[in-house]
Amino acid sequence: MELKGLYNPESGRMRVAGLMSGKGSNLIKIIEYQRRMEELEGYSPYNVVVIFTDNPESNAEEIGREHGILVLTRDIKAFHKERGKPRRDLEVRAEFDRGTVSLLKPFEVDVIAYAGYMSIATQVLINAFLGVNVHPADLTIVDKNGKRKYTGDHAVRDAILAGEKKLRSTTHIVEPIVDYGRILMVSRSIYVQSLPFDFPRNKDDIDYVSSRHQDRLKEIGDWIIFPRTLEFIADGRYSQDEQGRLYFDDRPIPDGLKLEEIR
Repeated sequence: MELKGLYNPESGRMRVAGLMSGKGSNLIKIIEYQRRMEELEGYSPYNVVVIFTDNPESNAEEIGREHGILVLTRDIKAFHKERGKPRRDLEVRAEFDRGTVSLLKPFEVDVIAYAGYMSIATQVLINAFLGVNVHPADLTIVDKNGKRKYTGDHAVRDAILAGEKKLRSTTHIVEPIVDYGRILMVSRSIYVQSLPFDFPRNKDDIDYVSSRHQDRLKEIGDWIIFPRTLEFIADGRYSQDEQGRLYFDDRPIPDGLKLEEIR
């Protein structure tokens, strides 16, 4: 059985484009991790070469200035408005993505890090670059029909309301069905903390609980496994077989790599 790396380190440093729409905290951690490796080890296997944002009001320009990285901006809301179509119109989204691909190609991007990018990627963008995303839930948890239980924008809230005692983050390959990409890494868990009330009683309580736990999960989960996943892809440690099944250091990882398993 022949395995092919998701990236071949013999090609040099893996070139990463960071896509973001808001504050960009995940992207900041990816850049900081890269710079820390460069400082402590003299080398990072990946390099964030460009930042792209679909929101001119995002934090992208500030991040770019602070870290000396070029920022590309395209306003997706204005793009849809000019065409008289809502943002959920995926034909317009595909047209938008074609423009994004054209902008990114001169940077010879190997991997896109979807770091708080709030637009659904169409096949146009997915096919152009290997994409990696982090999701604030354990995507290995499935229901009786094998469907992933905690997908979408409210995954933390849904997991807490379902009675989960632990929360984890997951990195995965970006593929056509949102939050259904092949799993790369699952973080260590945080425990759902007891709170000053017995159970969320209204929307404000639910929002408070979800926000509090999502902030903790970012620190323990997202900000740890997203940079590590990029590092391991760049080092050639992730591979796939002809059926697309993923491997880490040549061993199969059907449910992704658990952070605590890393040596």
